[in-house]
Amino acid sequence: MRVLGVNALFHDPSAALVVDGRVVAAAEEERFSRRKHGKRPVPFAAWELPEQAMAWSLEAGGLRPQDLDAVGYSFDPALAKPADEMGLPDPWDWLRVRYAERAPGFLATALPGLDASAVRFVPHEIAHAASAALASPFPTASVLSLDGRGERSSHLAGRYDHGRLEVLASQELPHSLGLVYESLTEHLGFLRSSDEYKVMALASYGEPRFLAPMRDVMAATGDGGFVAEAPDWSRWAPPRVDDGTWGGAHADLAASVQARLEEVLVDLATWLHERTGDRALAMAGGTALNCVANSRVWRETPFDDVWVQPAAGDAGTALGAALQLAAEAGDAVAPMGSAALGRSWSDDDLAAALRGARVPFVTPDDLPGAVGGILADDGMVAWFDGRSEFGPRALGHRSLLAHPGHAANVERLNDVKGREQFRPVAPMVLLEDAPEIFSGGPVPSPYMLFVHDVAPAWRERIPAVVHVDGTARIQTVDDATPRLQAAIRAFKARTGLPVVVNTSLNTAGRPMVDDPRDALELFGSAPVDALVLGPHLVRRADLFAGEAA
Repeated sequence: MRVLGVNALFHDPSAALVVDGRVVAAAEEERFSRRKHGKRPVPFAAWELPEQAMAWSLEAGGLRPQDLDAVGYSFDPALAKPADEMGLPDPWDWLRVRYAERAPGFLATALPGLDASAVRFVPHEIAHAASAALASPFPTASVLSLDGRGERSSHLAGRYDHGRLEVLASQELPHSLGLVYESLTEHLGFLRSSDEYKVMALASYGEPRFLAPMRDVMAATGDGGFVAEAPDWSRWAPPRVDDGTWGGAHADLAASVQARLEEVLVDLATWLHERTGDRALAMAGGTALNCVANSRVWRETPFDDVWVQPAAGDAGTALGAALQLAAEAGDAVAPMGSAALGRSWSDDDLAAALRGARVPFVTPDDLPGAVGGILADDGMVAWFDGRSEFGPRALGHRSLLAHPGHAANVERLNDVKGREQFRPVAPMVLLEDAPEIFSGGPVPSPYMLFVHDVAPAWRERIPAVVHVDGTARIQTVDDATPRLQAAIRAFKARTGLPVVVNTSLNTAGRPMVDDPRDALELFGSAPVDALVLGPHLVRRADLFAGEAA
């Protein structure tokens, strides 16, 4: 079964290809268009398709549109209700539904040769759930999907058993944990449906002194569902203007909503475990990108394993739609194994890109050793290696690396990226060293979707990656990324630290770097000391010295 999955209706448009149950490719349109999140989530943009991501996914699989057995579209307009009946204020929501109804024709136009009858609508929450459970390493798992909204719901609780889904609960709109958090994001002066992660970071600077009233705003109902409707946030803090300052009542409000969200997620997961008794829980939906809440679910519920889809937001529904159709057709769906599902270039192609840009470079015999030395000398390294990541986290393929032992590197990195100074940066740590330094979250943790407590003895040794609350969002590194692993080991040999700073390879408001041209543009405009492109190394000092390759 050859299935292309497509997410297009809301935001983060994306495409994914699954062949005979195996994930071949997955990519977000933003990586091609260079437009953050692909588009804004407004009804007037709902017709826009991830045309470049779709075309690349087919190319990666060596397929033509007419070779596809099915196309999964991660929204089913037949399930939608009028916005006013769902308590949603958008008077143009009907337009979004009309565009979805016409998606087969739009897809056939965008992919000449595709039979429009091959398009199948997959309900949005089921696409989220499938992206988690079917891509996870567990043949049987409970599953939670929690996001802003789908056709008429914002949540699904269920169980997958060898590819078959049993739905145990769902929550109809307008109740939505995701929409409450989005509303708070806007009230705090950030971009809605984009900057929710900033609220999570800001929460660490506040005290949850409004937690009691937040328990009326959001609450589990004991039947697998919940109540959650955005209040007038001005009751606790006035609207914030994003003027570069933070703290006070705004941080306290963020802390209060964050704490209550965590409590509700623990309640929902505990209820689900009582119904299934499963060892493993798989999670997806934009709310599952809240790594602080994920850690509480891991610590405080009876589940032994919690697996979160690395592309948990709407981009992941393209993958989920394809996996769901493959499973329904009887394919044995294989775990995704890695988030490195995007584009890559050969070593020769990367060298040609550097020569074409007339950038002096070397191809050292010991690249990891050279990078470890640059980092040990407090240099900043733009790291571009292998296939790009699917999802919002930089996981060692498109990363910006630095020394964790200098507290000033937080401000330095945020300046380079043009970010707010309350934003933390994260540690990459060698898997074998992680238990000594980090606790309170699962290990391995390869996707940066949980927070861990930093051992007190290590906090002064790696201050750049310790958030204000003493935690860190870690990525464990093993031999799945051998060049990166070797570079961190070389850094450890020089410094005694098995940790490096990792943040995404991009600047504020721009998508993560995806192809060599993007990497060269960033290197040319940001004060980065070195650029790694596969096995090749560019040093800024050499660039200005005019040395030839």
